[in-house]
Amino acid sequence: MNVFDLLINDKEQVSFNDIFLEETNKAKIIQLIKEHTYIEELHQYGLPVNNKILLHGSSGCGKTMTAKAIAQALGKNILILNLSNIICARIGETSQNIKQVFDKAGREKAVLFLDEFDQIGKARENDENDVGEMRRLVNTLIQLMDYYPEKALLLCATNHADIIDTALLRRFQLRVDFQMPSQGMLDEYYDKLLSRFPKNVQHIERKYNISFAEARDYSFTIVKSKLIAELEARQEVHTSNLS
Repeated sequence: MNVFDLLINDKEQVSFNDIFLEETNKAKIIQLIKEHTYIEELHQYGLPVNNKILLHGSSGCGKTMTAKAIAQALGKNILILNLSNIICARIGETSQNIKQVFDKAGREKAVLFLDEFDQIGKARENDENDVGEMRRLVNTLIQLMDYYPEKALLLCATNHADIIDTALLRRFQLRVDFQMPSQGMLDEYYDKLLSRFPKNVQHIERKYNISFAEARDYSFTIVKSKLIAELEARQEVHTSNLS
């Protein structure tokens, strides 16, 4: 299979200022970006840089956006694994597919983003239906992570870190835990999200105890409803004036 078939074509650009992180997580990500910015200087002291990062926690809380923001901050291309195409029924082909993607990321010194990492990194003793292919994939992943070039980054995201193989977990130098946003963080998010729209549609009843993704979808649905209502009202006035 062609390596381009194994990747998702996603050109969305995300600035670090566009993501909302709790302070501990923000400090970790800033440190990561600075390590790769000064990688040559750190190497002069024999210091390695972290390049294998696990983003784990609640769904819709910014893991994918954070990966894109890291790539943009470092001026690196981001390669996003197409999970639906990577797994193949033919023995050995799944491992070969994943190796192609890792090799491409390494050559390009890119950011490789593996979403839903638990689907390919599941603990080898947990799958009763496993016939060997997924175990081989985990073994391949371990080897690929061990030899992954330091100037490339591997970012893996999961909502279920507890089912990932322990040997894989040990290879992540940095773990960032994404929890549901607080009311204060959601208010900041709502403020920024709604600021692009006319003031008369910015005021909505805000929902809390939801993820950023849910807040975005909810806000956009309300704003669209208000804008459509305004457009329909204008159309009615226009029609009335013509008659």
